[in-house]
Amino acid sequence: MSFEVNEETRGFQSEVRQLLDLVVHSLYGNSEIFLRELVSNAADALDKLRFLALADDTLYEGDQELGIRVQYSQAGGTITVTDNGIGMSREEVVDNLGTIARSGTREFFNALTGDARQDAQLIGQFGVGFYSAFIVAERVTVLTRRAGAGEDDGVSWESDGQGEYTIHNVKRRRRGTEVVLHLREQAREYLDGARLRGIVHRYSEHIPFPIRMPREGEGESGEEVVNAATALWARPRSEITDEDYREFYRHVSHDFDQPLAWVHSRVEGALEYTSLFYLPRHAPFDLWDANERRGVKLYVRRVFIMDAAEQLLPRYLRFVRGVVDSDDLPLNVSREILQENKQLASIRAGSVKKILGLLEDLTGDRPDDYALLWKNFGRVLKEGVVEDAANRERIARLLRFSTSREDRRDNDVTLAAYVQGMKEGQRAIYYLTGEDFDAVRTSPHLEAFRARGIEVLLLSDPVDEWLVAHLGEFDGKPLKSVARGVLDAGELGAAPAGSEAPVDDAAGAALAARLRAALGESVKEVRVTHRLISSPACLVVDDGDPGAGFERMLRAAGREVPRTLPILEINPAHPLVARLADEADERLGEWARILLDQALLSEGGRLEDSAGFVRRLNGMLLQLLG
Repeated sequence: MSFEVNEETRGFQSEVRQLLDLVVHSLYGNSEIFLRELVSNAADALDKLRFLALADDTLYEGDQELGIRVQYSQAGGTITVTDNGIGMSREEVVDNLGTIARSGTREFFNALTGDARQDAQLIGQFGVGFYSAFIVAERVTVLTRRAGAGEDDGVSWESDGQGEYTIHNVKRRRRGTEVVLHLREQAREYLDGARLRGIVHRYSEHIPFPIRMPREGEGESGEEVVNAATALWARPRSEITDEDYREFYRHVSHDFDQPLAWVHSRVEGALEYTSLFYLPRHAPFDLWDANERRGVKLYVRRVFIMDAAEQLLPRYLRFVRGVVDSDDLPLNVSREILQENKQLASIRAGSVKKILGLLEDLTGDRPDDYALLWKNFGRVLKEGVVEDAANRERIARLLRFSTSREDRRDNDVTLAAYVQGMKEGQRAIYYLTGEDFDAVRTSPHLEAFRARGIEVLLLSDPVDEWLVAHLGEFDGKPLKSVARGVLDAGELGAAPAGSEAPVDDAAGAALAARLRAALGESVKEVRVTHRLISSPACLVVDDGDPGAGFERMLRAAGREVPRTLPILEINPAHPLVARLADEADERLGEWARILLDQALLSEGGRLEDSAGFVRRLNGMLLQLLG
């Protein structure tokens, strides 16, 4: 009999209660996944024990035969999944079964729509693991003991999934975890050995530990292994079906959806290792959490070493899932050792090439799938231009952009396609950066380029300022901002007849000097522009100065950045600017401030003194109205 102490009843974290409700009501149409998730969790617990036992083999407690058992009782209406893995302490039970301690939780719930089919996909992306048990169970009991703990340190956890759970200490001789599902009446169809075996074969054949079930049939007794119990990645590719690959992805990623693509390879020679990498269909909700550790699983000779081994891949490939299994790394390898390991550097370089090759194949063979990947992970992949100088050109060819051409689809233009479509005599790849895509798309900086039919890349991701700074050129064509430096009108070629009004450069220069004096320290310079056709003014950045977006990123990172003064360019052909030449100096100052503020607003910037702008504008309107 169990020895019980410290019994208490606790309420689930609010997010857990909400998730439980969603799981039961949104995933009921795919209820058999409960067994896949519980077996997957059990396999993870076995992996963790085997890894920790490398340093302390007493954790085996005399039992090194690792495995999983799936049992059922028709009389009791229960299914039991048992492992002899690492087990859990009381604190771990509370943390793992009563709390969702992960980033992106709020964003996940905000993304739910109420549509069961659509939300089922979102729940799969978030990962529910243990909570899938409540799809079929009206009550769940968990008995567990952490390996290495005393027999009196076992823990019992029980809940009906309605908002509370009870937890208490029990006397438990065996290490590991036992999950008992007390099935709902409508789920008793799973109390069938053949049905359970079929689910194991479908979803868990790849689990590298034996899954045992009671033998069935007249005169049969004992147990039998019902899965292959070999590491999928170690099997010959000719023996692995696409469905095998998909189910292993669900195990390694805890994603309910299918992968977008995968690549499986074996490297032999001076360095031997196997890799299996997957590209997900959807981005996890915590993709942008800088504190979230990401990476693939590392194995050494089929022994699990660590989860999220970020040293195996650079950060810009942090969305990739999968495993790397090395024959050469030491079994006692640690994260610290990995940082300086030359063999790992070779594995990392080879892995990057494999993944970039997979992405390149997608762009050619399955462009629609690549478009989906770019939508979800394009911002991450752009970081590779900054981080990975060795593969910068390959990554640049994978990039996709929106442009100023109306006949191009958004986020569908490659740099190669841009270069192929350049106007005769065009020497540079033009781009415009900004915080907001709509502001970039309608920016006055594009006017002279649109009039001449010159395409401009529209960049509004936070990483884009870094991207263009590190890329520099493509296919021998320099990247050039349309909002930076002096624009050489001759470089753009002649505009169509009638598209631009004649400009009196001398009169414009005189007005620019007066405006510069009126604006004082607010601007670096005021000059006549050749960028504008229908707008009165715009702001540009001098060559060598950081852009506004770059400054914002540095400040967000806690860096002290001296303020860079903008250059105000005016269009003397615009009626408003032309009228200013006749204004007295006292009124010109007010108009100058309004022009400056309008130019800032037109590029999506924020006014430092919005109340002052409104006050000045209202004052000028009152004067105009008499």
